Amino acid sequence: MRAVLSRQLPDGRVECVACARRCKLREGQVGFCGVRAVRSGVLELEVYGLISAIAVDPIEKKPLSHFYPGSMVLSFSTFGCNWACQYCQNFEISQRRRVEGFEASPELLVKLAESYGAHGITYTYNEPTIFLEFAHDVGTLAKSRGLFNTFVTNGYMTPEAVKYASVFLDAATVDFKGNGDVNFMRRYAYVPDVEPIFETLAEMRKHGIWVEITDLVVPQVGDDLEQARKLVRRIIDILGSETPIHFLRFRPDYNMRYLPPTPVETLEKHVELAKREGVKFAYVGNVPGHRYEHTYCPECGGVVVKRRGFEILEINLEGNRCKFCGAKIPIVGRVMPTWRESRFVYIPISLFTRYRYGEN
Repeated sequence: MRAVLSRQLPDGRVECVACARRCKLREGQVGFCGVRAVRSGVLELEVYGLISAIAVDPIEKKPLSHFYPGSMVLSFSTFGCNWACQYCQNFEISQRRRVEGFEASPELLVKLAESYGAHGITYTYNEPTIFLEFAHDVGTLAKSRGLFNTFVTNGYMTPEAVKYASVFLDAATVDFKGNGDVNFMRRYAYVPDVEPIFETLAEMRKHGIWVEITDLVVPQVGDDLEQARKLVRRIIDILGSETPIHFLRFRPDYNMRYLPPTPVETLEKHVELAKREGVKFAYVGNVPGHRYEHTYCPECGGVVVKRRGFEILEINLEGNRCKFCGAKIPIVGRVMPTWRESRFVYIPISLFTRYRYGEN
């Protein structure tokens, strides 16, 4: 499919404006992501209608803790990525630079979401920015059917891309790595600059997209508390102190199996630092059963949403107010009881009729 997020340059090249790399390509060239290429003089999204993975997940897995907590989302991905993270746990999908996948139209994906009782659709597992035209067509159809849409994204977008997504996108998890340190990002994710991520946060806020932040805390090479302080302050400046921040435990994978998992104490120090800086909702992620998984009322300290992993165990809210003191808690949508019997649903691949292999 011809890519909407592109523009012709005077020298005959085509500029991709989906992500902040803004690849400028000549005939036959493929962008860094591996799935956006110039064919017959125009930029094509070569994975349009092709998916690599699909499941129904709890929204807490994204993680989104303040956006329709307890809801279920149809999650899917294509192949490729505009980053090359050396620790990626989805590297079989994200670092695969091939045009292939199971064929799935927007209509089929929305129909699947409805038939499995999902409340929304999440574009995840690989970076949704690189298949934004496909996400746009799925998302606008889903929105017309009463489903919400969320991204799990590295935030390395352009203002043009955020505006294009804003017609259907309701919420996003924006993933920082290594406390957002530019030296870490250059060495371990091959990302030249982090400023576009902060620009994306500002654009999302301008367009009314709910944002939650994650920071993957990588031990030894990406866990500096002073850098975390700088990141937290910038997030507060752009999004405000009520923006949830999740500090995620690193687990060794891909090309960084030589590092240990993040010590839980390190994550706790990050949460406590964030709270001292004024963040009202700071969480520890990937440590099921930890006390910092819960949502606490910033006024009285009571547990308003109690969790274990992706499960909601207890709700102490009246509408969106703390049951104990009446303080307003920033939660979009209602908190839904956890589906304890079917929190993860794997969709049989037999539903998809063909697997298409590419040539590049």
